[in-house]
Amino acid sequence: MANSDIRRLDREIQQTQKKLEAVRRGEWWPLNGSERRAMARALAGGAYRASRGRSTGRAEEQMDSTGSAAEMRLNAELTALHGERQRLITEQARAKAAKKSSGWF
Repeated sequence: MANSDIRRLDREIQQTQKKLEAVRRGEWWPLNGSERRAMARALAGGAYRASRGRSTGRAEEQMDSTGSAAEMRLNAELTALHGERQRLITEQARAKAAKKSSGWF
């Protein structure tokens, strides 16, 4: 049972790493709904200001900060998955050691 849980966590870790790399490249598909809406708002606002011949600096900053927030969220998720994987491995090793030591008596 624990091996299947570890394999499941390994798959989730790989998926999260792919999402993190995609966010770093500036792709939108790994963003959640609120992050996508924030990006779309900043993009629309920047386009409006650019069409009026004004600075788009604020919109660019908003997009950068939203991307950074998504990156931090995915990093936290990745850290939690690694911690859970380590916990399962430790638990499995303890169970194996307990089973081995109880077999000698």
